[in-house]
Amino acid sequence: MNNEDDFEGIFGTPPRKLYRRGDPDTSKGAAEGVDSTRLEAMVYRAIKGFGRPGCISDEVRALPEFRGFPYSSVTARYAALIEKRLVFDSGMRRRGKSGRPMRVMVASDYASPSDFPATIKPSPTTPKASAQMRLL
Repeated sequence: MNNEDDFEGIFGTPPRKLYRRGDPDTSKGAAEGVDSTRLEAMVYRAIKGFGRPGCISDEVRALPEFRGFPYSSVTARYAALIEKRLVFDSGMRRRGKSGRPMRVMVASDYASPSDFPATIKPSPTTPKASAQMRLL
């Protein structure tokens, strides 16, 4: 299992990756003001707190530590955590508050890429991928 101390220097995304080329200067200024290191660490700890069953975004955003945070301040961290392989998309889906399916994310402490091929993007036509995409 991973120890959070092992992740020092892993959390955080350079501001240049938080906006698109051609975005207005206000977007660039906003990206400079985001403490992505703190937010990624918070979101990682939240997902890790759900253990092996994992969680959906609605469950993360409902936690007390995220009250008052804009939706995008939390949800924008998932991609960075998945890219860094600190969190995996399990391939499973649960219904969110909207009634729509949401991906179930699991911290790397409880999984590896081989446990969740959905993170590796299998073809949706394969039987294994189809079975993973079922709703819980």
